[in-house]
Amino acid sequence: MITVFGSLNVDLILPVERLPVAGETVIGGGYSMAAGGKGANQALAARRAGAEVRMVGAVGRDGFAEIALAELETDGVDVSRVARVDVTTGAAFIAVDGRGQNQILVAAGANLEARAAQLEDTALRAGDTLLLQMEVPAAENGRLLARAKSRGLRTVLNLAPALAVDRTTLARLDWLVVNEIEVATAAAIVGCPADAPEAAARHLALNGIATVVTCGAKGALAIGPDEAWRIDALAIDPIDSTGAGDAFTGAFATSLDRGDGVAEALRRASVAGGLACLGHGAQPSLPWRSAIEARLATLPAARRV
Repeated sequence: MITVFGSLNVDLILPVERLPVAGETVIGGGYSMAAGGKGANQALAARRAGAEVRMVGAVGRDGFAEIALAELETDGVDVSRVARVDVTTGAAFIAVDGRGQNQILVAAGANLEARAAQLEDTALRAGDTLLLQMEVPAAENGRLLARAKSRGLRTVLNLAPALAVDRTTLARLDWLVVNEIEVATAAAIVGCPADAPEAAARHLALNGIATVVTCGAKGALAIGPDEAWRIDALAIDPIDSTGAGDAFTGAFATSLDRGDGVAEALRRASVAGGLACLGHGAQPSLPWRSAIEARLATLPAARRV
């Protein structure tokens, strides 16, 4: 079982010819609306990758709440511990250019009301997995992480967005998942040089923090105290990279949760992240386990580095 404690949003997605620079207005055509939020995205990604998943978070009492929950409920994620609060449901505003690159603004809304206490101790079972991100209050992440670690859960934090956390939080992780920008933030927290991503990840590992770094079209690497692996990216022509990191993280957690080794988890995650770039929006493009399995043979196994 994977428990995801995190955000639930509604995404408003606007395709544009190019992304704006500061102070510039760029005109697009129509826009679409879909469920999102890094927590909900990763919960759905894990569910579609084959895990039993529980979502813990908060939505408002507005029309956006139903949109935010719809895909999760349809695909069998347990949302019984998602609270309804008197704050608007979170929303993200996403511009996507013709190369599939994006810019995202997020209104946190109800996500700031998510509380670790929504999940009772009896639901924290040894051998299960807790998956966290940074779109709910960091203090609540820390509280739930401490409880989960003391009860023998596997713990994974996606440091996205790249916000500072304390060293105690990092020390309680089995895996930290970051991109090439976020790894520098993580390295700075433990006083490591924020240099090249691989070097930063090695510094983190030397400090006891096993780290996965996603590198877009360059693939990903996983470095722990006793092992290091690199995986290529899936060969694709990307349409929209929104949600690719969430697909990667959800699939990585799912693979670990069912007992796979790090190299296999990295490979499945890389396939999932690549497949997520073949559709528009975050949740609509998250791949199912059957699609991931079908493409595994096209990606070489992870190699030791």
